[in-house]
Amino acid sequence: MKLSLIIAVYNKPKNLRFVLAACARQSFTDCEVIVADDGSGEEIRTVIADAQSRYAFPIIHLWHEDRGWRKNTMLNTAIRASHTEYLVFIDGDCLPGKHFLRDHWNEREPGKVLLGRRVETSERWSRALTIESIGSGRFERYGMREWLDGFAGRSLRVEDGIRIPSRFLRKLLLRNVRGMLGSNFSVARADLVAINGFDELYDGPGCGEDSDVQFRLSLNGITGKSLRNLAIQYHIWHPRTGVSDACWDRFEMVKKTANPRCAVGLEKETRTP
Repeated sequence: MKLSLIIAVYNKPKNLRFVLAACARQSFTDCEVIVADDGSGEEIRTVIADAQSRYAFPIIHLWHEDRGWRKNTMLNTAIRASHTEYLVFIDGDCLPGKHFLRDHWNEREPGKVLLGRRVETSERWSRALTIESIGSGRFERYGMREWLDGFAGRSLRVEDGIRIPSRFLRKLLLRNVRGMLGSNFSVARADLVAINGFDELYDGPGCGEDSDVQFRLSLNGITGKSLRNLAIQYHIWHPRTGVSDACWDRFEMVKKTANPRCAVGLEKETRTP
């Protein structure tokens, strides 16, 4: 296997069923799928067991007890369990387009973390999803209703769902991005190990699983490479969640200390965090 796809999950079994169906139609197949489960209930186990019997790619299910938001702890567990040297990260409510993994693999470079985007789909678009529409690829094809959702603001960044393989055209259209999304990025395993993985002292979503990681990677000379209009991804609609003040405060502290290695990550270090 050439890469590991790590899917961060907390409940929402219907969404995971859709995501695994999208994984089954990838044009790049030399991979393992690791479901990094932050304490979901039994329904998730059922979805994974069904997928393991249905699809050809290997699926590893990692789980720990639900003791509040511990996504970063589980992501570190997934890094340790991975069998490859290149890691791609998505969330359990984000559908990868057909060439998602191929783009991450083909665009990788030493010293780079790849920064993908995602289409924020409308509630209407998300409710219309079916296993059949995903398996056939119909969910990726825009029609009038999808464009209207975008023009009306019900969907966001619809244009990011248009795959542009030509590097020249992407540069011409100024489609670069700088910030990392935890739901769509990839990096060499060794580069994550060098920063001690994800900081487990974050206690909520929003910056500890992406902005923090990107900042600490940059301290080691790992710079971002835009995958805008490549590695297409669709975020299944749900009400927006905010970032807690505690998470922002921790990130500000990390930026001030400017240490690439977090104290509580893949290894538990003795220095004061």
